[in-house]
Amino acid sequence: MSKVILVTGTSTGLGVAIATQAAAAGHRVYASMRNTEKRGQLDAAAEAAGVALEVLQLDVQDSASVTEAVETVVRREGRIDVLINNAGMGYARSLEQAEEADLERIVDINFTGVMRCTKAVMPHMRAARSGHVINITSVGGLVGQPFNEVYCGAKFAVEGLTEAMASYITPAFSIQFTAVEPGGIATEFVNTVMGQLEATGGLLEDEYLPVLQRYISGATKRQAYGASQSAEEVAEVVMQALSAEEPPLRIRTSEWSEEFTRLKTGLDPDGLKQQRAVVAQFLP
Repeated sequence: MSKVILVTGTSTGLGVAIATQAAAAGHRVYASMRNTEKRGQLDAAAEAAGVALEVLQLDVQDSASVTEAVETVVRREGRIDVLINNAGMGYARSLEQAEEADLERIVDINFTGVMRCTKAVMPHMRAARSGHVINITSVGGLVGQPFNEVYCGAKFAVEGLTEAMASYITPAFSIQFTAVEPGGIATEFVNTVMGQLEATGGLLEDEYLPVLQRYISGATKRQAYGASQSAEEVAEVVMQALSAEEPPLRIRTSEWSEEFTRLKTGLDPDGLKQQRAVVAQFLP
Protein backbone atom coordinates (compact mmCIF):
# COMPACT_ATOMS: atom_id res chain seq x y z
CA MET A 1 0.00 0.00 0.00
CA SER A 2 1.26 3.46 -0.88
CA LYS A 3 2.30 5.53 2.15
CA VAL A 4 2.75 9.24 2.70
CA ILE A 5 6.34 9.70 3.84
CA LEU A 6 8.16 12.77 5.15
CA VAL A 7 11.97 12.54 5.04
CA THR A 8 14.32 15.11 6.58
CA GLY A 9 17.82 15.98 5.38
CA THR A 10 17.42 15.05 1.72
CA SER A 11 19.86 17.43 0.03
CA THR A 12 22.69 14.88 -0.05
CA GLY A 13 23.75 11.31 0.54
CA LEU A 14 21.51 9.00 2.51
CA GLY A 15 18.52 11.35 2.44
CA VAL A 16 18.61 11.40 -1.35
CA ALA A 17 18.82 7.60 -1.51
CA ILE A 18 15.95 7.12 0.96
CA ALA A 19 13.67 9.59 -0.81
CA THR A 20 14.26 8.18 -4.29
CA GLN A 21 13.96 4.54 -3.22
CA ALA A 22 10.73 5.25 -1.35
CA ALA A 23 9.28 7.04 -4.36
CA ALA A 24 10.39 4.19 -6.65
CA ALA A 25 8.52 1.79 -4.36
CA GLY A 26 5.32 3.71 -5.08
CA HIS A 27 5.11 5.87 -1.99
CA ARG A 28 4.14 9.55 -1.89
CA VAL A 29 7.37 11.17 -0.71
CA TYR A 30 7.91 14.64 0.73
CA ALA A 31 11.65 15.25 0.69
CA SER A 32 12.64 18.08 3.00
CA MET A 33 15.78 20.11 3.56
CA ARG A 34 16.85 23.30 5.30
CA ASN A 35 17.79 25.12 2.08
CA THR A 36 15.76 24.08 -0.95
CA GLU A 37 18.25 25.83 -3.24
CA LYS A 38 20.53 22.87 -2.53
CA ARG A 39 18.16 20.36 -4.10
CA GLY A 40 20.30 19.70 -7.16
CA GLN A 41 21.57 16.26 -6.08
CA LEU A 42 18.05 15.19 -5.12
CA ASP A 43 16.55 16.39 -8.41
CA ALA A 44 19.25 14.61 -10.42
CA ALA A 45 18.71 11.35 -8.52
CA ALA A 46 14.94 11.57 -8.90
CA GLU A 47 15.27 12.18 -12.63
CA ALA A 48 17.68 9.26 -13.01
CA ALA A 49 15.27 7.01 -11.12
CA GLY A 50 12.27 8.27 -13.07
CA VAL A 51 10.34 9.26 -9.94
CA ALA A 52 8.48 12.34 -8.75
CA LEU A 53 9.08 13.94 -5.35
CA GLU A 54 7.60 16.83 -3.46
CA VAL A 55 10.30 19.07 -1.99
CA LEU A 56 9.64 21.01 1.21
CA GLN A 57 11.63 23.49 3.26
CA LEU A 58 12.19 22.08 6.74
CA ASP A 59 14.89 23.17 9.16
CA VAL A 60 15.05 20.71 12.07
CA GLN A 61 16.51 23.49 14.24
CA ASP A 62 13.42 25.67 13.78
CA SER A 63 10.15 24.56 15.40
CA ALA A 64 8.07 26.86 13.22
CA SER A 65 9.66 25.42 10.08
CA VAL A 66 9.01 21.87 11.28
CA THR A 67 5.38 22.62 12.11
CA GLU A 68 4.77 24.32 8.76
CA ALA A 69 6.23 21.39 6.83
CA VAL A 70 4.17 18.81 8.73
CA GLU A 71 0.98 20.85 8.37
CA THR A 72 1.64 21.23 4.64
CA VAL A 73 1.85 17.47 4.19
CA VAL A 74 -1.30 16.85 6.24
CA ARG A 75 -3.18 19.59 4.42
CA ARG A 76 -2.30 18.10 1.02
CA GLU A 77 -2.54 14.40 1.84
CA GLY A 78 -4.78 14.18 4.89
CA ARG A 79 -2.20 12.16 6.81
CA ILE A 80 1.45 11.31 7.42
CA ASP A 81 2.12 7.59 7.53
CA VAL A 82 5.89 7.62 8.00
CA LEU A 83 8.41 10.15 9.34
CA ILE A 84 12.05 9.39 8.57
CA ASN A 85 14.33 11.48 10.77
CA ASN A 86 17.47 11.46 8.66
CA ALA A 87 18.89 14.98 9.09
CA GLY A 88 22.11 14.94 11.07
CA MET A 89 25.79 15.83 11.08
CA GLY A 90 29.00 14.24 12.28
CA TYR A 91 31.57 15.67 14.65
CA ALA A 92 35.04 14.36 15.54
CA ARG A 93 36.76 16.21 18.35
CA SER A 94 37.33 15.52 22.02
CA LEU A 95 34.85 17.03 24.45
CA GLU A 96 37.67 18.95 26.13
CA GLN A 97 38.53 20.65 22.83
CA ALA A 98 34.97 21.30 21.66
CA GLU A 99 33.60 24.82 21.49
CA GLU A 100 30.32 25.50 23.26
CA ALA A 101 28.67 26.50 19.99
CA ASP A 102 29.68 23.17 18.42
CA LEU A 103 28.22 21.23 21.33
CA GLU A 104 24.92 23.05 21.02
CA ARG A 105 24.73 22.62 17.25
CA ILE A 106 25.53 18.87 17.26
CA VAL A 107 22.98 18.10 19.96
CA ASP A 108 20.37 20.39 18.43
CA ILE A 109 20.60 18.88 14.94
CA ASN A 110 21.16 15.24 15.87
CA PHE A 111 18.83 14.94 18.87
CA THR A 112 16.60 17.93 19.53
CA GLY A 113 15.74 18.13 15.82
CA VAL A 114 14.52 14.53 15.96
CA MET A 115 12.32 15.43 18.94
CA ARG A 116 10.90 18.48 17.17
CA CYS A 117 9.92 16.51 14.08
CA THR A 118 8.57 13.55 16.02
CA LYS A 119 6.53 15.79 18.31
CA ALA A 120 5.01 17.54 15.28
CA VAL A 121 3.73 14.33 13.66
CA MET A 122 2.48 12.67 16.84
CA PRO A 123 -0.99 14.29 16.98
CA HIS A 124 -1.74 13.23 13.40
CA MET A 125 -0.46 9.68 13.81
CA ARG A 126 -2.20 9.32 17.17
CA ALA A 127 -5.51 10.45 15.70
CA ALA A 128 -5.10 7.89 12.92
CA ARG A 129 -4.00 5.16 15.37
CA SER A 130 -1.31 4.41 12.82
CA GLY A 131 2.15 5.55 11.80
CA HIS A 132 5.84 4.78 11.83
CA VAL A 133 8.75 6.94 13.00
CA ILE A 134 12.11 5.80 11.64
CA ASN A 135 15.15 7.41 13.23
CA ILE A 136 18.49 7.17 11.45
CA THR A 137 20.89 6.73 14.31
CA SER A 138 24.25 4.94 14.09
CA VAL A 139 26.31 2.15 15.58
CA GLY A 140 27.63 5.20 17.43
CA GLY A 141 24.29 5.24 19.22
CA LEU A 142 25.12 1.84 20.69
CA VAL A 143 28.91 1.87 21.09
CA GLY A 144 30.99 4.92 22.00
CA GLN A 145 34.00 5.59 19.76
CA PRO A 146 37.16 7.73 20.03
CA PHE A 147 36.75 11.45 19.37
CA ASN A 148 33.03 10.92 18.74
CA GLU A 149 31.74 11.41 22.28
CA VAL A 150 29.61 14.45 21.38
CA TYR A 151 28.15 12.78 18.30
CA CYS A 152 27.70 9.44 20.08
CA GLY A 153 26.06 11.15 23.04
CA ALA A 154 23.46 12.69 20.74
CA LYS A 155 22.86 9.39 18.95
CA PHE A 156 22.59 7.50 22.26
CA ALA A 157 19.91 10.04 23.16
CA VAL A 158 17.98 9.26 19.96
CA GLU A 159 18.17 5.56 20.81
CA GLY A 160 16.73 6.27 24.27
CA LEU A 161 13.99 8.44 22.79
CA THR A 162 13.07 5.69 20.32
CA GLU A 163 12.97 2.98 22.99
CA ALA A 164 10.97 5.07 25.45
CA MET A 165 8.32 6.18 22.97
CA ALA A 166 7.93 2.63 21.65
CA SER A 167 7.35 1.34 25.18
CA TYR A 168 3.92 2.98 25.49
CA ILE A 169 2.93 4.69 22.25
CA THR A 170 3.21 1.52 20.18
CA PRO A 171 0.88 -0.60 22.35
CA ALA A 172 -1.51 2.29 23.04
CA PHE A 173 -1.79 3.90 19.60
CA SER A 174 -0.27 1.39 17.10
CA ILE A 175 2.49 3.82 16.10
CA GLN A 176 5.74 2.01 15.35
CA PHE A 177 9.28 3.21 16.09
CA THR A 178 12.52 2.01 14.53
CA ALA A 179 16.15 3.03 14.98
CA VAL A 180 18.25 2.29 11.90
CA GLU A 181 21.91 1.89 12.87
CA PRO A 182 24.45 2.13 10.03
CA GLY A 183 28.19 1.96 10.35
CA GLY A 184 29.90 4.45 8.06
CA ILE A 185 28.28 5.80 4.91
CA ALA A 186 30.85 5.40 2.13
CA THR A 187 32.60 8.71 1.60
CA GLU A 188 36.19 9.84 1.61
CA PHE A 189 36.30 9.41 5.38
CA VAL A 190 39.68 10.99 6.06
CA ASN A 191 38.91 14.03 3.89
CA THR A 192 35.52 14.43 5.57
CA VAL A 193 36.97 14.27 9.08
CA MET A 194 39.87 16.55 8.21
CA GLY A 195 37.52 19.07 6.61
CA GLN A 196 35.32 19.10 9.67
CA LEU A 197 38.32 19.48 11.97
CA GLU A 198 39.67 22.37 9.90
CA ALA A 199 36.26 24.06 10.00
CA THR A 200 36.26 23.89 13.81
CA GLY A 201 39.79 25.04 14.55
CA GLY A 202 42.05 22.54 12.80
CA LEU A 203 44.36 19.95 14.32
CA LEU A 204 45.36 21.21 17.73
CA GLU A 205 48.95 20.72 18.87
CA ASP A 206 48.19 19.15 22.23
CA GLU A 207 48.33 15.78 23.97
CA TYR A 208 45.32 14.50 22.02
CA LEU A 209 47.06 14.91 18.64
CA PRO A 210 48.94 11.56 18.48
CA VAL A 211 45.78 9.70 19.53
CA LEU A 212 43.74 11.54 16.90
CA GLN A 213 46.34 10.72 14.25
CA ARG A 214 46.06 7.03 15.15
CA TYR A 215 42.27 7.29 14.82
CA ILE A 216 42.47 8.93 11.39
CA SER A 217 45.14 6.54 10.10
CA GLY A 218 42.91 3.58 10.99
CA ALA A 219 40.13 4.81 8.71
CA THR A 220 41.41 2.99 5.63
CA LYS A 221 41.71 -0.29 7.53
CA ARG A 222 38.18 0.05 8.96
CA GLN A 223 36.77 0.69 5.49
CA ALA A 224 38.63 -2.32 4.11
CA TYR A 225 36.93 -4.43 6.77
CA GLY A 226 33.51 -3.30 5.55
CA ALA A 227 32.80 -0.50 8.01
CA SER A 228 31.39 1.71 5.25
CA GLN A 229 28.46 1.13 2.93
CA SER A 230 26.93 3.08 0.10
CA ALA A 231 23.98 5.33 0.88
CA GLU A 232 21.88 3.14 -1.42
CA GLU A 233 22.67 0.02 0.63
CA VAL A 234 21.64 1.72 3.86
CA ALA A 235 18.47 3.07 2.23
CA GLU A 236 17.53 -0.49 1.23
CA VAL A 237 17.52 -1.45 4.92
CA VAL A 238 15.33 1.56 5.69
CA MET A 239 12.89 0.32 3.04
CA GLN A 240 12.86 -3.12 4.68
CA ALA A 241 11.95 -1.59 8.04
CA LEU A 242 9.33 0.61 6.41
CA SER A 243 7.55 -2.33 4.77
CA ALA A 244 7.84 -4.86 7.62
CA GLU A 245 4.57 -6.17 9.08
CA GLU A 246 6.14 -5.96 12.56
CA PRO A 247 8.95 -3.41 12.22
CA PRO A 248 12.06 -3.92 14.33
CA LEU A 249 12.72 -1.51 17.16
CA ARG A 250 16.32 -1.37 15.96
CA ILE A 251 18.16 -2.71 12.95
CA ARG A 252 21.78 -2.62 11.79
CA THR A 253 22.55 -2.20 8.11
CA SER A 254 25.58 -4.43 7.42
CA GLU A 255 27.50 -7.48 8.60
CA TRP A 256 30.20 -5.16 9.94
CA SER A 257 27.75 -3.15 12.04
CA GLU A 258 26.18 -6.37 13.35
CA GLU A 259 29.55 -7.71 14.42
CA PHE A 260 30.71 -4.38 15.87
CA THR A 261 27.66 -4.12 18.14
CA ARG A 262 27.15 -7.83 18.87
CA LEU A 263 28.11 -7.64 22.56
CA LYS A 264 25.26 -5.16 23.09
CA THR A 265 22.67 -6.56 20.69
CA GLY A 266 23.37 -10.29 20.56
CA LEU A 267 20.60 -11.38 22.94
CA ASP A 268 17.97 -9.15 21.37
CA PRO A 269 18.99 -8.13 17.84
CA ASP A 270 15.79 -6.32 16.86
CA GLY A 271 15.07 -4.89 20.32
CA LEU A 272 11.55 -6.27 20.50
CA LYS A 273 12.20 -8.59 23.46
CA GLN A 274 13.39 -5.66 25.56
CA GLN A 275 10.46 -3.55 24.39
CA ARG A 276 7.96 -6.21 25.45
CA ALA A 277 9.73 -6.62 28.80
CA VAL A 278 9.50 -2.89 29.48
CA VAL A 279 5.80 -2.85 28.58
CA ALA A 280 5.15 -5.81 30.88
CA GLN A 281 7.07 -4.20 33.74
CA PHE A 282 5.67 -0.67 33.55
CA LEU A 283 2.26 -1.13 31.90
CA PRO A 284 0.93 -4.45 33.25
